[in-house]
Amino acid sequence: MTLFSGLSAFSITPTDTAGRVDTAALARLLERICTAGAHSIGLLGSTGGYAFLLREERRRAVAAAVESVEGRIPIIVGVGALRTDEAELLAQDASKAGATGLLLAPMSYTPLTEEEVFQHMSAVAKAGDLPLCIYNNPGTTRFVFSDDLIVRLAEVPNIAAIKMPLPADGDFRGKLGRLRARLPADFAIGYSGDWGAAGSLLAGGDAWYSVVAGLLPAEALALTHAAMAGDRAQAERLDQAFQPLWNLFKEFGSFRVMYAIAGILGLCQVDPPRPILPLRSDDVARVRVAVDHLRA
Repeated sequence: MTLFSGLSAFSITPTDTAGRVDTAALARLLERICTAGAHSIGLLGSTGGYAFLLREERRRAVAAAVESVEGRIPIIVGVGALRTDEAELLAQDASKAGATGLLLAPMSYTPLTEEEVFQHMSAVAKAGDLPLCIYNNPGTTRFVFSDDLIVRLAEVPNIAAIKMPLPADGDFRGKLGRLRARLPADFAIGYSGDWGAAGSLLAGGDAWYSVVAGLLPAEALALTHAAMAGDRAQAERLDQAFQPLWNLFKEFGSFRVMYAIAGILGLCQVDPPRPILPLRSDDVARVRVAVDHLRA
C-alpha cells in the first residue's frame, strides 16, 4: 500500500468545553484504528474538527498521535486554515511533529478563484515538504476543483493525491477514467462520503477516506478489503449492513453522529464543539440501533 491508498480512518478529536484536546482519549481512539489494521489515520480532518481548534491544540493533537502510534501506521494531518500563512505554519508544525502526509482543503470566507486556490495549495505543499493530498470538499468549502485545476496541481512538487467527493451521477468509473487519463500514473484518487465507499473502491478508487472507520475500523476494513479485491457481492452485502448508519449520516451529518457513536461504544463521553449541538437522546437511540445492526 502507498500512503494515499486503502482505508484511511478519520478520528474525532475529543476536547473539553474550552477546546483543549484530551490526548489520552485521542490515543485510545487511534489505538483501535491501529489494532484493526487500517492503512492510515486521518487526523484533524473534517471529522476531527480541525476548523474548531487553535493552532496550539492542533499541534498537541499531532504530537500525541505520533507518540501514540509509534510509527505503526501512517498519519495524514489536515492543515486547512483561512489564511495561507497560517496553513503554512500548520503544515510545518505537522511535519516537525512527525506526520507522514498532509491533507489540505481550501477554507475560505470570501469565495476563492482557481488561481487563488492554486497558489494557496502550492505554498502549503512547499512549506510542509511532505506528500500532500488535495481535499476537494465542496459541501464544506463551497469550492469545486475543476479537472483542469487538479491536473495543474498534480504537477506541483509534493502534491500526490486528491480526496474527491462522491459524483452526483454516481458514475465513479467514468470520473476516474477521465481524471486518470490526464494525471500522472502515481497520482492517487480516493473518495470520501462513506455511503459511496463500496462503489468508489469497486470502480478502482485508490482510497476510502472514511468517517466511520474512525470509530468502527474493523467493520470499515472488511468492506474495504472486499471492494478492493473486486468481490462485488461481499462488498454490497457489507455495505447493506451499513445502510441504517449511512441514512443517519445523511440526516444529521456524520460529524454529529460520530460523537454519539463514541459515547455509545464507551470510548469517550464528549460533546461536539459549539455551536454544534449533540444529538437528542431519541436520535442517539436510533444511532445505537444502527450500530448494533452493523456489529451484528
